[in-house]
Amino acid sequence: MNAYESATELWLVRHGETEWSRAWKHTSVTDLELTELGREQAKALRPLLTGVSFDRIWSSPRRRALDTAELAGCELGEVEVVEDVVEWDYGQYEGVTTEEIRRTVPDWTVWSHPSPGGETAEQVGARLDRVVDRARSLGGRTLVFAHGHSLRVLAARWLGLDVADGRVFALDTATYSVLGDDRGQPVVHQWNVPDSTRAHRL
Repeated sequence: MNAYESATELWLVRHGETEWSRAWKHTSVTDLELTELGREQAKALRPLLTGVSFDRIWSSPRRRALDTAELAGCELGEVEVVEDVVEWDYGQYEGVTTEEIRRTVPDWTVWSHPSPGGETAEQVGARLDRVVDRARSLGGRTLVFAHGHSLRVLAARWLGLDVADGRVFALDTATYSVLGDDRGQPVVHQWNVPDSTRAHRL
């Protein structure tokens, strides 16, 4: 068994571009469509995922994630909607950029400061711990379509890191990443593929 043949793998796909991701606006509960570029990005995932056998496919219920899954070649009838992988709830900062927030809260980041009316890091971590536990209990290869911050937290929790450590995992729109194990040690096999400057980060 080589490094890419773990007994359990978690494949993460961030949705394609939306108007708000392009503008660097924090987007959680707002159910935006993909832009035309976002649709093309999602379609470009198809050859990257073709030929990979997945035991199950999970998606956030947000249309930007479900549309990405469909455009990437997944049959929606095979996709299970999983509420636990929705994006971090930003509360009053929904639709607001980091630059705008920092005008009143200097040095604010979602990793280090609260989001008034939104989720705490502990709440986000708890629900993504459930995703990790379920994927590990089922074994095999799980494909997840979700969002920038939720997937970064998911990666951190897979690796046994704190929620705030998700800050080190930059993640572009319409990229995939692979988490697994190496002789019992949770590892990152691949991250942010393809690594492209075409996308925006929050």
